[in-house]
Amino acid sequence: MHTNPLPLMQELRELYGATPPSVSFEFFPPKTVQAEEKLWDVVGTLAPLKPRFVSVTYGAGGSTRERTHATVTRIKRETDLTPAAHLTCVNATKEEIREIAQTYWDAGVRHIVALRGDAPDGGAYQTTPGGYAYADGLVKGLREVADFDISVAAYPETHPTALSADADLDHLKRKMDAGASRAITQFFFDVDVYLRFLERARKAGIEAEIVPGILPVTNLAQVQKFSAMAGASVPQWLIKLFEGLDEKPELRNLVAATVAAEQCRMLMLSGINHFHFYTLNRAELTQAICHILGLRAPS
Repeated sequence: MHTNPLPLMQELRELYGATPPSVSFEFFPPKTVQAEEKLWDVVGTLAPLKPRFVSVTYGAGGSTRERTHATVTRIKRETDLTPAAHLTCVNATKEEIREIAQTYWDAGVRHIVALRGDAPDGGAYQTTPGGYAYADGLVKGLREVADFDISVAAYPETHPTALSADADLDHLKRKMDAGASRAITQFFFDVDVYLRFLERARKAGIEAEIVPGILPVTNLAQVQKFSAMAGASVPQWLIKLFEGLDEKPELRNLVAATVAAEQCRMLMLSGINHFHFYTLNRAELTQAICHILGLRAPS
């Protein structure tokens, strides 16, 4: 902790002049024609920021899989962005997953976000007969299909179904050992949560990049609902910041951008230089945060 503010101010001034961080963005596939138009507006707005990649989430049902595939392949076909397709173990056999992965590879998609996934009905997860039980098996299976760039999930506050924090970290190690290239974390709000997790991961022998997942808060109630399902904490200071802003969307967005930018800047002071933004298919807030961090479209 800085007892004298001057060293911190100097660090922040140096940070403003430093090389901007690299970023990646996460979208979810549109369900309607109107949502598809909105998504492509978002993609067009954020593309000039030159993200390392953009990922598209994946559902357990056939129609949502098709929407994911359509969105990913369109990004690949019509933009200069590098798309990453989410792929889960849910409701699919190993052979079905192999076929899906091969289809992506044939379409020129080289990056997969490999996840175990959750039961579509919100109940307890069960392994699909003939399918993969966990994401480490999925990673290994993808490696047998082609030389994919593979990202996996990490949970700084422990996956809600894990037996323990140590067991959860052991599982992450197995995913990395199976061939994953990097991990992307579940969202978090206290920077120390991520830094402590990163230290534990390094001590466990995980040397790969662990990218912090950043969720700008546009709707506190929604975030609290997400957090309850994901096992992520919503600190009291964050709740206090958004008190009284339910009917003030412009002010709420200003506060949200400031909070997320400060979160990123604090991480940058600890040497972190890549952030994965959960955009919720909204462009302006993510764009504002990137602007604050010095990442802007070329003139």
